[in-house]
Amino acid sequence: MVFARFLLSGLLNTVITYLLYLGFLQICSYRIAYTMAFVLGVFISYGLNAVFVFRSGVAIRSLIRFPVVYIAQYVLGLVIVASLVEFAEIAAWIAPIFAIIVTVPMTFILSRTIFAFKK
Repeated sequence: MVFARFLLSGLLNTVITYLLYLGFLQICSYRIAYTMAFVLGVFISYGLNAVFVFRSGVAIRSLIRFPVVYIAQYVLGLVIVASLVEFAEIAAWIAPIFAIIVTVPMTFILSRTIFAFKK
């Protein structure tokens, strides 16, 4: 049940973050728009995870640790995509799917660990 809430909140966060990106794109460059949407997405994800997924509530301790989850997800995903494209010669458009398959469970475990500190 918790993993289902995690997937649902991830989907919701993705939609909101993408809409923010599109909005920011109207007023600034894509690089700035992407960066601002990504940073806001981290905070949105934190709120959804704290309140909806893990039901632990918002706390400074978990808020400070939470961005580490996104850093780990990004780095591992980038390594997987680059490895698949460069070494396994998998098409660049499909490689991120494999990265998602690996990083989503990892992100769930790391997030659960961060929010478990409060309990």
